[in-house]
Amino acid sequence: MKITRLYFALFSIAVITATGCSGGSSTPAGDQEITPNLNFYNWSYYIADQTIPEFQQEFDVRVRYDNYSSNNELLAKLQAGASGYDLIVPSDYMVQIMTQLNLLQPLRPENIPNLVNIDPRFRNLPFDPENTYSIPYQWGTTGLAINTRYVTGETDTWEILWDARYRGRISVLDDMRSGLVPALKRLGYSVNTRDENELRQARDLMIEQKPLVRTYSSETYMDLLKSGDIWIAQGWSGDIYQVSKENPDIVFVIPREGSYVWVDNLVIPNGARNRTTAEAFINFVLRADQSAAITNYTGYSSPNRAAFPLIRRELLEDPGMYPTDEVMQRLEFMVDVGTATSLYNRMWSEIKAR
Repeated sequence: MKITRLYFALFSIAVITATGCSGGSSTPAGDQEITPNLNFYNWSYYIADQTIPEFQQEFDVRVRYDNYSSNNELLAKLQAGASGYDLIVPSDYMVQIMTQLNLLQPLRPENIPNLVNIDPRFRNLPFDPENTYSIPYQWGTTGLAINTRYVTGETDTWEILWDARYRGRISVLDDMRSGLVPALKRLGYSVNTRDENELRQARDLMIEQKPLVRTYSSETYMDLLKSGDIWIAQGWSGDIYQVSKENPDIVFVIPREGSYVWVDNLVIPNGARNRTTAEAFINFVLRADQSAAITNYTGYSSPNRAAFPLIRRELLEDPGMYPTDEVMQRLEFMVDVGTATSLYNRMWSEIKAR
């Protein structure tokens, strides 16, 4: 059954009244109505096939869906003045940056009652301590995809990216923060270091490793893994899970030196014309059935505790998707590194220029 715009407006008012909210709903009534359009900008391969069609059917809304391939691309587009997007999905540290740049508008919890489904472990995280601007969408880890048909020996280490036996069969994420992680962790440094000397050492290690690299990619590496053109790829847990479904020789490994855990988040940019519709979509994907469908499709981990009974057991039991407490202790959250961002950018540019 479709939920009419008027129904949602009345529903929102009822929630506000029932929860005793006061002073937080001075928004004009017109802004509380669902509009007929939603412009959604998301990562590639990052939503279930059913999600958008079912939302469109239920709410009588037309969704325009575009994709980006990195946090840097998303930020650059917003900073260049791109308007028209109502909902975007930045990662943890990028939420922090966008908040500081005044690129986001606060969420209205009264319009998102399914927020209660979020696991308490994923609320009030350091990049948005009160979930003022963001709600967790999916989370995961960064590690290595290993094609066990061709790669032998110890594989649970970043050092394998420097193994000359695999020259031309390696890919590294094309991102100034993620791309430096193999070297930083191999050196025993934090993924959030602001120390220029440590970053220079990481740069030099990645330059040393560059002759072995087939490509720097945050998007096409999945296709290269499938085709067998690369055998080792730095990548994200869910991407590699998707590839492994087609080729069971490919496994996901979290290197023993450590890595990082990330959370992608639903946020509404400043200038969004369809704010209430965006909040309706957020509330929709926080339903247990929709959240589980997204995780079952993407292979990424869900922060939605209510969805767990509907998530495929092999995902919940996969230590790459839901790491043990011991492994989690070796993982860091990425945070905004402030003025050191220019250092990361410079080091990455120097690596790519060689």
